[in-house]
Amino acid sequence: MAPAVNNLSHPCISEKKSGWMKWLSRIFRSGPNRGGGGSGSGSSSSSGGRLPQQLIGDQENIFRRAPARSTDDPSRAHKEKEELDHTIALSLAEDLKRRNRYRRRTENDEAISRELQDKMNLSPYPSVAPPQFHPGDYRYCSGCNRAIGYGNYLGCMGTYFHPGCFCCRSCGCPITEHEFSLSGKHPYHKSCFKELTHPRCEVCHQFIPTNRAGLIEYRCHPFWSQKYCPSHEHDNTARCCSCERLESWNARYISLGDGRSLCLECMESAIMDTGDCQPLYHSIRDYYEGMNMRIDQQIPMLLVERQALNEAIVGEKHGFHHMPETRGLCLSEEQTVTSILKRPKIGGHRLVGMRTQPQKLIRRCDVTAILVLYGLPRLLTGSILAHELMHGWLRLKGYRNLNPEVEEGICQVLSYMWLESEVMPGFRSGPSTSAASSSSSSSSSKKGGRSFAEKKLGDFFMHQIANDASTSYGDGFRTANAAVNKYGLRRTLDHIHMTGSFPV
Repeated sequence: MAPAVNNLSHPCISEKKSGWMKWLSRIFRSGPNRGGGGSGSGSSSSSGGRLPQQLIGDQENIFRRAPARSTDDPSRAHKEKEELDHTIALSLAEDLKRRNRYRRRTENDEAISRELQDKMNLSPYPSVAPPQFHPGDYRYCSGCNRAIGYGNYLGCMGTYFHPGCFCCRSCGCPITEHEFSLSGKHPYHKSCFKELTHPRCEVCHQFIPTNRAGLIEYRCHPFWSQKYCPSHEHDNTARCCSCERLESWNARYISLGDGRSLCLECMESAIMDTGDCQPLYHSIRDYYEGMNMRIDQQIPMLLVERQALNEAIVGEKHGFHHMPETRGLCLSEEQTVTSILKRPKIGGHRLVGMRTQPQKLIRRCDVTAILVLYGLPRLLTGSILAHELMHGWLRLKGYRNLNPEVEEGICQVLSYMWLESEVMPGFRSGPSTSAASSSSSSSSSKKGGRSFAEKKLGDFFMHQIANDASTSYGDGFRTANAAVNKYGLRRTLDHIHMTGSFPV
């Protein structure tokens, strides 16, 4: 539109007036003949001589005509007036379009601003300003789920973390080392992961070392699951003579003075002299009577030291003995045996003040006496007594020249059955067994009751009998126990008496 304005023969000058100019122009336009004549011009102003005006809002366009060349040609003046009016109309139309375009652009900008504001209100973190970087560079921390931006970050396990968000799952502290351990999708400090997974020795309480192949090698007790370094089997670490557990460095065992040691749990129910053992011995005789296996002869029972028991084994002509250690003996020869008369006291980590007495054993029947090793827990002492009493019952009832597997096997069955009656009363069916269980339970402990630790010991002693690896004691027990479970104890004993073997 601008070139059309420039081609006019009478150019017009357009200007925007300030506030005081607008006020001044209104004063000059107030009269009918304002701005029309001059004293030296000699011409009068006509109605067509008024200046065309247009006011839009606060802006007003004013056009002033250039001096007329001649007034003699009315047609030319009229043509010029039409061209001027046309130019004014074009200028006003262009100005209106310009304002409409500005209004539409302003409305679009406001709509975009409102849309961005709505999106920001939907963000899960409205109080945090979004980072100012390119959309392709967005990374989110897998620890806090926030954008990482251009700061430092860690890239591992296929994802990203703030340095402070890459934390150990065990202790919760940031992992700053160059190396770490990974379990599943969870990172750990190497020290924390070792603490969780690497086994510790239950003797020295250190991490069990690896062998030359880089593997963790340790020993584990089959019943107690006690894990320990292989070296402790050869470094003179004490082992309980009852439960077989190794001595821990923070729990000293009691030395019995004959090369044996006793842990504190086994020491709680240990029987130390012959007088302490008499009630247990009589309760086991009652157990036999309850199963119709009464022993009429009064067989002496003595609690002896390890050396005295070994000497008695040497003097015994008959019998099969459990090696490497024998804990009980059914004597059939006359001997002089030293028994424990008074129980010793605990002084520090050893026993002191023991009193012994030699005793001459005279043979009055096929069984001279029953000897049991002192210093063992009540349940272990009772199982030994039940085993040795069965040897005595067989000899007194005329069971002669039995195979060691048969004799030791059936004796182990009676030992196992008595332990069952103590640990699990009423487990085996039969009124006689229940009666024997109730009678023996009345004197179950010198302290009047069985603790959880004592019951656990009973389970261990039963486990020892059932899993014995020897031919006579282990295989013999398993064969005898299968026969008793199938045919009953009485029929099995009758079959042994007639054939010298177990029924199949």
